[in-house]
Amino acid sequence: MRFREGDRVRVRTDDRAGHIRTPAYIRGKSGWVAIAHGEFRNPESLAYGGEGLPKQPLYLVGFRQTDLWPRYSGPPTDTLYVDVYEHWLSPEGGSA
Repeated sequence: MRFREGDRVRVRTDDRAGHIRTPAYIRGKSGWVAIAHGEFRNPESLAYGGEGLPKQPLYLVGFRQTDLWPRYSGPPTDTLYVDVYEHWLSPEGGSA
């Protein structure tokens, strides 16, 4: 697993057709790894009859609501957590 809990990450901005598990509203946004879940078969391959291999690390990533929604009026500490596969993440400020 490439990332550890607390690491800052950025979600890739890819806009692919088909079944993907990364919501558009987090693409290009930065957050932090809250939990490293382990490795699982890739649902983007499984959705099309593939074996989902090799397995992909899956992380629970936290995002500040104010970073996701420009007009968010709630407390600045409000957080949204999303499960994101590693191939969608890069180190914040680093290259993919």
